Amino acid sequence: MSAIALRGVSKAFPGGLAVRDVSIEIADGELLVVLGPSGSGKSTLLRLIAGLDEPTAGRIHIGGRDVTSDPPQARDLAMVFQNYALYPHKTVRDNLAFGLRMRRVDAAEVAARVDNAARLLGIDALLERKPAQLSGGQRQRVALGRALVRQPRAFLLDEPLSNLDPVLRASTRAELALLHRRLGTTMVYVTHDQEEAMTLGTRIAVMRDGRLEQLDTPLEVFRRPANVFVARFVGSPAMNVWRSDGRDLGIRPHDVEVMPPGAGDVDGQVEVVERLGTATLVHVRADRPDSELVRVVVAADRAIAVQERVGLRLRPDRLHYFDERTGERISVEADL
Repeated sequence: MSAIALRGVSKAFPGGLAVRDVSIEIADGELLVVLGPSGSGKSTLLRLIAGLDEPTAGRIHIGGRDVTSDPPQARDLAMVFQNYALYPHKTVRDNLAFGLRMRRVDAAEVAARVDNAARLLGIDALLERKPAQLSGGQRQRVALGRALVRQPRAFLLDEPLSNLDPVLRASTRAELALLHRRLGTTMVYVTHDQEEAMTLGTRIAVMRDGRLEQLDTPLEVFRRPANVFVARFVGSPAMNVWRSDGRDLGIRPHDVEVMPPGAGDVDGQVEVVERLGTATLVHVRADRPDSELVRVVVAADRAIAVQERVGLRLRPDRLHYFDERTGERISVEADL
């Protein structure tokens, strides 16, 4: 069993609390994505699981055993970093085998594990090359392979795709999802990229200022954000949120329809038009006392111009309500 449990975990540094009373139960075989902006505590949380940092409070269990005081080598976890950390003077084969050789694993077993990992990751033709001869995506696969050959109880991945260009990042992300499906091993994946979180995670743990803001499936986090922060942070383009009738009202740009003036819920003037290829993002200055800019997604071929007057219709079954004081979600009868 490779389930991971964090129970009331906190971590204090001289500058303050980096992690604040976080409790998460990660199921055996789950791919949990920890999502948050810089400084949210997500990487510190991963280091606490790995044993690289010790919690100030709380307990950590792996496979049902309390490992809070155990050193990293006793936890049987493999970590993958964003900078790959490959040995530049060693071949791919030797990079993959190095950790096993240090543990004095039998030579035949080392060779079998290296060959198996290389085939699984599609790098078997690269085994005699050195890191300088590889692309960024290939180096990332080698870093994954080095973790894979260890056959750990769980994988911890800290922003592993952040150094890749957008196209390579998308393809490698798909490969990671396939790898998790094949292995069925527990993975904890840290990122600030909400698209990665939505496409990879079995569940998403959204963090801010060291606190766990929401823990749920990607679809539930998107459809029922727990508060204004999650609503604005998860989803692209970000949710529109403004004050209305003593509470905060939110609606996603895809759920606003552009109408002729006077035909919608509010009129406004088009301020910015962003052609994105697959769709167009329109920023409309609403005729409201607060002069809010409302983001609207329309079809890519929709004819719309800056300074054009339009009406905006808000889908009533797609409205989100939040407490104006706390920012927390308010359940309503029409909740999604």
